[in-house]
Amino acid sequence: MTRHQTHRWPQPLPGNERRLWFGGDYNPDQWPEEVWDEDVRLMRRAGVNLVSVGIFSWANIEVSDGVFEFGWLDRIVRKLGDAGIAVDLASATASPPMWLTQAHPEVLWRDERGDVCWPGARQHWRATSPVFRRYALRLCRAMAEHYRGNPAVVAWHVNNEYGCHNRFDYSDDAAAAFRRWCERRYGSIETVNEAWGTSFWAQRMGDFSEILPPRFIGDGNFMNPGKLLDFKRFSSDALKEFFIAERDALAAITPDRPLTTNFMVSAGGMGLDYDDWGGEVDFVSNDHYVTPGEAHLDELAYSSSLVDGIARKRPWFLMEQSTGAVNWRPINYRKESGELIRDSLAHVAMGADAICYFQWRQSRAGAEKFHSAMVPHAGEHSEIFRDVCTLGEDLRILSREGVPGTTLARSRIALVVDYQSEWASEHSATPTQAVRHWTEPLDWFRALQDVGVTADVVPVAGDWASYEAVVLPSVFMLDEATSQRVRAYVEAGGTLLVTYYTGIVDERDHVWLGGYPGSIGDVVGVRSEEFAPMGDDYPGVPDRLALDNGAVAHDLADRITEVAPGVRVLARYVDASRTGMDAIPAITVNGFGRGSCVYVGCRLGRGGLAASLPMMLDAVAFAMDERACSPDGPRGAVMRVERRGEDGRRFVFSFNRTDERVRTMVEGRVLLASLAEVDEQGGEAILEPHGAIVTRVA
Repeated sequence: MTRHQTHRWPQPLPGNERRLWFGGDYNPDQWPEEVWDEDVRLMRRAGVNLVSVGIFSWANIEVSDGVFEFGWLDRIVRKLGDAGIAVDLASATASPPMWLTQAHPEVLWRDERGDVCWPGARQHWRATSPVFRRYALRLCRAMAEHYRGNPAVVAWHVNNEYGCHNRFDYSDDAAAAFRRWCERRYGSIETVNEAWGTSFWAQRMGDFSEILPPRFIGDGNFMNPGKLLDFKRFSSDALKEFFIAERDALAAITPDRPLTTNFMVSAGGMGLDYDDWGGEVDFVSNDHYVTPGEAHLDELAYSSSLVDGIARKRPWFLMEQSTGAVNWRPINYRKESGELIRDSLAHVAMGADAICYFQWRQSRAGAEKFHSAMVPHAGEHSEIFRDVCTLGEDLRILSREGVPGTTLARSRIALVVDYQSEWASEHSATPTQAVRHWTEPLDWFRALQDVGVTADVVPVAGDWASYEAVVLPSVFMLDEATSQRVRAYVEAGGTLLVTYYTGIVDERDHVWLGGYPGSIGDVVGVRSEEFAPMGDDYPGVPDRLALDNGAVAHDLADRITEVAPGVRVLARYVDASRTGMDAIPAITVNGFGRGSCVYVGCRLGRGGLAASLPMMLDAVAFAMDERACSPDGPRGAVMRVERRGEDGRRFVFSFNRTDERVRTMVEGRVLLASLAEVDEQGGEAILEPHGAIVTRVA
């Protein structure tokens, strides 16, 4: 995938050395000015060296059509700069002011039923509106002209979380833009008809003017899956095009300032094709909010690894996270003691050179008043603020030791993720609604952690072919070019692990014929004729399927009916003979060229995968790393991650993944110990729950 932008990182303020950036979103216009000096005092106390300013300030900057008031913003930018705190300045275009939408209601997006998204929240604009673009770019140019050369401004924060609320728009503007997008992509209406399979249900079109967005078609009906997939592609592209317009308007006036926008990468956050977007920013930024409960640390590490993959192992920026509870879930759980520090160190371990939060001071009013912040409602005399100060000192130590500029060390295993496979698997007419692409990579990441391996999460367009082993976890869509990449990788000696629901359709969402997985059947060496879904929605239907290695399949299995010569069956199903699944192969290994391929023909979940992985890895002679083992705990109790510099610097981060105390080996000189007791002479440490240590090895 082409990367259009070169990597440019925000540089420190004049007279300062490069450090890990630390801070958060700052909304001074929500507070009286007498609070600002208190904010700056507390920021200095906490070690904050950067804040993002003006993200939702359009109405306070352009107070009426063409009337700009920069005075308040100038004053706070000056205060921050004088205190040595850099500013990541927003374009302020995230939400239009009331005067604009009142004068131009045609900029408001519409849902699939045609209802207008009225002002009252945020992101109530359509990406395809020429009127909204005109006003937004005027604001961008005004901001850039006013702050060009300002030494406190080190980066541009373009818009905010594109597509968080306005991912899909079904307005007439969007319909016209979708037609143009289809014409550019396909060239002729007949090619669109072929791609969308419009011979089915008499949906054939005779002209591009007949193309409509996938608007409401009645409850219980099924939208054309080809159109739906392309509309998701179009929607990502339309928002990206708007970002590029904003980016270029700012860059034309301030070419010396790097630009970014904050992605929303998480295990299930696959609304936009962030790998495609990653080539359009000067540095990748992400907003990440943890999954509560037992998946907390693993999902964080998985998501951060994916951001690292999108950034192509260049330093990336954690733009938002929470110090404690969020405000937007049905139940907003607090973080447990130690998690605030542990979570940030985990992001650093996975490649982040900036640790920021939403937000600096917790709001008194508005929809996010119960969202936690660096300065909570309780003020500076609080556990959260004390932990923020401790974290600031920790990041200062890591900066002094040379962590900035180092990168996440490559794993031996790449775990492939594909945004468009997720989009295609989301259709409402599939073998089972219980299966999507995104859940399988997370299960594999966690299962690999359980056996002591921290995988790299790599986008499908990334450089996964250079890894010792590659996992294709339910990569539903494989086009011909990617299928050939897979084939060439294994032929050249690579080790491949493939699961059910991989290589089912091509880039048009057309099924590969000849049995599953159609696009790489020769590589895996097996052929399935049909899916065997499992569930509990009807009495008497199968809800699980036992394997003879002790694992249990659920949700979906392949009914493998052919096995190529030379394929070795590692596990089979054990079931009643009447079902036709008894003794059917479940896990196999095949030699292909100089390499080998393991095929997992069912959904095993984290537990079943972890139980089966030693057998699978042994079958392909993949030796596991013993350094992540706890002497008195289960394998995988400690997550071990390295960052390395080109000059030989090496930093080891170790995290307790359990709710119990665990021991781990200590390599090198201890820099930080959070909820940990270290015996450097004995070469061991005891990690409490949420405990972490960071050492410098070289």
